Amino acid sequence: MNKQSITQQLVEKKVVAVIRGKSGEEAGILSKAAIEGGIRVIELTYTTPQIEEAFKVLQHTDALIGAGSVLDAETARHAILNGAKFIVSPYFNEEVAILCNRYGIPYMPGCMTIREMGMALESGCDVLKLFPANHFDPSFIKSVNGPLPNVRIMPTGGINLSNLKNWLDAGAVAVGIGSDLNKAYQSGGYDAVVELSRKYIQKSEEKVEVS
Repeated sequence: MNKQSITQQLVEKKVVAVIRGKSGEEAGILSKAAIEGGIRVIELTYTTPQIEEAFKVLQHTDALIGAGSVLDAETARHAILNGAKFIVSPYFNEEVAILCNRYGIPYMPGCMTIREMGMALESGCDVLKLFPANHFDPSFIKSVNGPLPNVRIMPTGGINLSNLKNWLDAGAVAVGIGSDLNKAYQSGGYDAVVELSRKYIQKSEEKVEVS
């Protein structure tokens, strides 16, 4: 897959499961449960110890696997070598952008201001992560698209079943979810994550209301 097709697949699927585990093994289990529940885009975060174990477990899945919490170019390179098809970071890093462009990998940095978004766009980023999204109202997307009409935003942080559709209706091209999946796993195990993932997919497939 090339950069454009990877980005298109992410946008079409709409829901990105941001996986944080106590270990690579747990991250693999959480990811498998999310995939069984219908989520087809998985972001394996580098805050998880031995995260490469999760990449190995998921290498033959039909889901799109990427890496999150990537803070530098060295980590981005490690993720790509382990099979990551996209890279996400909590803030914009020019060296990561350069490396991802070199290998045709989508880079989605966290941005909060117009200046940060402008810098990311100029560095070849096609989708920007609005993080943490719980500090913003969904109407923020329309405000950004006034001066920056080419910005495509993926809110992450504080996204749940009650506000997911609000963000998609407001123009988000995808949303990142994470903490809910961890809470489900801690309280109900694997099956609880499968069921919650199904609910997220069902909610994301509801008809978008254009305001």
